[in-house]
Amino acid sequence: MIVLVLTGSIGMGKSTTARLFEEAGAAIWDADAAVHALYRKGGAAVAAVEAAFPGVVVDGAVDRARLSERLQREPDGFRTLEAIVHPLVRADREAFIDRAREEGRPVVVLDIPLWFETGADRTGVTAVVVVSAPPAEQRRRVLSRPGMTEARFRQILSRQVPDAEKRARADAVIDTGRGVPHAREQVRLLMERLT
Repeated sequence: MIVLVLTGSIGMGKSTTARLFEEAGAAIWDADAAVHALYRKGGAAVAAVEAAFPGVVVDGAVDRARLSERLQREPDGFRTLEAIVHPLVRADREAFIDRAREEGRPVVVLDIPLWFETGADRTGVTAVVVVSAPPAEQRRRVLSRPGMTEARFRQILSRQVPDAEKRARADAVIDTGRGVPHAREQVRLLMERLT
């Protein structure tokens, strides 16, 4: 089974590219969705996050806005949060891969925004695919999101490995700056080459 990591900085078109891989027949695991599930009422991370950051749980679920505000005030809290969440996310990812293998899926795509930032282990990964777009397009996309500000965008970028470095470390790059049809064709060619 081929296991691809799909990653890229904020606003590069990673979610759209994941859908293109899904259209092409890949099974998709979404790290962000896994974290959302962990933060939901009854989620496996709720109690530990509340213990580490008292007051961020509302009605039995982690309030992401409160947690984000807290982390902006306490940047060292990111390490604490990662120590809680990353092992749970890793277990969910491994269970997904096992299910896909049992189902006979030929390609699994792991949609992991912070792959390089977390120093992830490449064991069991066939290739790392980076989604990229020109900086002006990235900025336009991000600033069009509800509630996004220039300051918040800069803060997010400051915690991410620069796009040029990600591209240099990638096994393949999908350019989303030229629109969805162009990205779809790149995904098709990559899937064809791999399978």
